Amino acid sequence: MKRRQLPGGCPLWLIERPGPAILSAKLWLRGGSSADAPGRRGEAQLLAGVLSRGCGDLSGDALADLVEGCGAGLRCEAAEDGTLISLKCASGDAAQLLPLLLKMVNQPWLLDDQVSLERQLNLQTLQRQREDPFQLAHDQLRRLLYGTGPYGHDPLGLDEELAQIGVEHLRQRAAGFGQDGAVLVLAGQIPAAVEELLLQGLDASSWPCRAPQRAAGPVGSGRSAFATSNDDTEQLVLMLGASTTPLGAEQALALRLLHCHLGVGMSSRLFVALREEHGLAYDVGVHYPARLGDAPFVFHLSSSSDRAAEATGELLREWQRLLEQPISQEELELALAKFRGQEALGRQTSSQIADRHALVLGHGLPFDFADRCLAEAATLTPADLQAAAQSLLAHPSLSLCGPADALQQAEAVWQRQGFSC
Repeated sequence: MKRRQLPGGCPLWLIERPGPAILSAKLWLRGGSSADAPGRRGEAQLLAGVLSRGCGDLSGDALADLVEGCGAGLRCEAAEDGTLISLKCASGDAAQLLPLLLKMVNQPWLLDDQVSLERQLNLQTLQRQREDPFQLAHDQLRRLLYGTGPYGHDPLGLDEELAQIGVEHLRQRAAGFGQDGAVLVLAGQIPAAVEELLLQGLDASSWPCRAPQRAAGPVGSGRSAFATSNDDTEQLVLMLGASTTPLGAEQALALRLLHCHLGVGMSSRLFVALREEHGLAYDVGVHYPARLGDAPFVFHLSSSSDRAAEATGELLREWQRLLEQPISQEELELALAKFRGQEALGRQTSSQIADRHALVLGHGLPFDFADRCLAEAATLTPADLQAAAQSLLAHPSLSLCGPADALQQAEAVWQRQGFSC
């Protein structure tokens, strides 16, 4: 591993790997959908979608022909905390393709017709999401946990606000790339003089940016709430969750082990209890993403609407169990094994390695953060995990999507359980 710095301040991390002559590059730019301006929610994702529609001296068609002609992959997408540009190619094609990364952020075309096309695609995606009960419940829970704050909307944005975002807004947003931090990670067989390749076509100009710093991110509501969405189906979708703590914060690792215990694999607590023992779940799991701010910790369950009361009661009992009863030492050992296994599986390819390091560095954490977590996880006890649950999960919110009768039954159970207080 080597750390270098591009002119202007962007940190460059090079991870040499033996094996196939493949190169993976990840350019992580701080400032995703959580940085969308009021009235322009969806701006980050709209901009990400048009970055690959022409840059430098290449039109959108010419850019696509170049990438596809090399059998490479180039994509750009915005998440809550950042925008990620990913390139995967044969090492022999790096000289042609690596210059695209900085050209996309420094010399994007941003043409009216291409912005309009991307906007229409995003609006169509939002429409499809409104027809998905799982997505409806998820978006509803997002609003319960974060309100109208930076994490309160899908990165795709809102229909009425997308319509107001013009080319000038995107140009202003693109001009700020790197000001809040950026990092570029390359993994695989890296060509010689890689810095010169990256800067090719920029007229020797530097890109002014800095390394991402550790900073406070958006916070959640921290209180219990309840919401329903009527959907005339035979399925009830339940999402029970709380806003917790950022990646790398105190107790975040304990929650990660609880996530492994509860939701990873067919031996996980929720799968066994809700699907195997009670036959309640079409689908069950735990969602706990890495975030710069307060990350959501969510149980999700899809069940038959005619068993709404039972499904709601069992899901709430599993949450309450976390607060009242520490997991056993045997369960902790299994969770640790799953955590180590996930880490190992996430480091198999150059793309995975580059992606993980870009995420960690983009959050202002050290390069060896994952290794430190592996060592620290082995020191945690069942009491540590219970303390984290009691501190961060005491006030969950419940989001439901399903038919009216099922919603009424589920709400009655929620009111009796006591979380609504």
